[in-house]
Amino acid sequence: MPIAPHTPAPHGLSEELFARARRVIPAGVNSPVRAFGSVGGTPPYIASAAGALLTDVDGREYVDLVGSWGPMILGHAHPQVVEAVQQAASRGLSFGAPQPQEVALAEEVIARIGPVEKIRMVNSGTEAVLSALRVARGATGRDVIVKFAGNYHGHVDALLAEAGSGLATFGLPGSAGVTAGTAQDTVVLPYGDRAAVQELFAARGSEIAAVIVEAAPCNMGVVPPSSEDGLGFTPFLHDLAHEHGALLITDEVLTGFRATRTGYYGIDGPGGTDGTQQNWAPDLMTFGKVIGGGLPVGAFGGRADLMDLLAPLGPVYQAGTLSGNPLATAAGLATFAGLDEAAYQQLGATSQALQDLVSEALNAASVPHVIQRAGTLFSVFFRSEPVRNYADAQEQDTDAFGRFFHTMLEGGVHLPPSAFEAWFVSTAHTDQILDRIAEVLPSAARAAAAR
Repeated sequence: MPIAPHTPAPHGLSEELFARARRVIPAGVNSPVRAFGSVGGTPPYIASAAGALLTDVDGREYVDLVGSWGPMILGHAHPQVVEAVQQAASRGLSFGAPQPQEVALAEEVIARIGPVEKIRMVNSGTEAVLSALRVARGATGRDVIVKFAGNYHGHVDALLAEAGSGLATFGLPGSAGVTAGTAQDTVVLPYGDRAAVQELFAARGSEIAAVIVEAAPCNMGVVPPSSEDGLGFTPFLHDLAHEHGALLITDEVLTGFRATRTGYYGIDGPGGTDGTQQNWAPDLMTFGKVIGGGLPVGAFGGRADLMDLLAPLGPVYQAGTLSGNPLATAAGLATFAGLDEAAYQQLGATSQALQDLVSEALNAASVPHVIQRAGTLFSVFFRSEPVRNYADAQEQDTDAFGRFFHTMLEGGVHLPPSAFEAWFVSTAHTDQILDRIAEVLPSAARAAAAR
């Protein structure tokens, strides 16, 4: 994709660090979107964070709307999370043995998410997904996995085709290094295309182990699942998969405990806030982000009979030295302790207020846009029509986003550096913080409108 024309002047130490990093780290970053590849310029190097604010190595302060891509739901360096981690660290960093808080965190997740009867901790969302796929294949004795264009499930070899997020940002169709043998067991369909899913199952239903889908896609921007005749897209997938002996895996790495108290399942599950009464549940679910409170963590869980296929009970092998480690589980439990119903009401109100501020500024500058939400998550698409799939998302004006992004950054607001990402608020985003964002939005909107 073209580099946005608005490229701000570099800031001393960040520019220095980025130059050093490029000599020793590929592209200077340890995760692709951090390189600002689609928006241009030098990423600010962050020295510290507190609440809703970041401070870079040059002393500049930013309102943060990335939130470490989701887990900082209580804000950065929240006192109760920091204290919990400090106390855990004082008792030992890792044991390579069972410890009490991994049990408590598993119980907390299961208490919040009805379909999860048993859960296993891992160290990342990617690891959670690859492990869930292995369980699905082990349970069904089948090989084929169905995924959807624009849905990202981590850098799992079999799932990188048309994966959205970082790949969308850089215009990459997939990844080198993925073997043909691995890729041939993955079928990619357009998100939301029920006819395509039905045709595939009619032709190859006996080969399909599982369908995996983001509970609400957030890696091509936020694209909430559609409903037809009262049946949401995800429960539709559930019914069709089960009809053919396949499983449904929902990826809630981003939406879990972030979209609502019970993730996106709290919206489109039975009795969810969208009014769905369909009695359905995913067979397996994957989690990350919030359950680690900012430390590396992931988890996958679901029906007890499926989870009991894992070693040492069953034949599906999965292991991890640092899985369920004391620091990550302490941070996760402390984060959950701060996430009561009042916190989610505040997050929802803050998210809506910010959406209104953004839309007001873009409308005033006559910038075509749509804002789409999944619970407290939302995305701004620089196009006039709603986004329903990956093809729609790719048709937005990414140059306009680049101009908008850099004006916001120069004004002290740190947005996701890609037009294909969700925006994240926290309980630390007070009215005063929203006022700071509101001050920058008009000039950013005018920059987006410029040609």
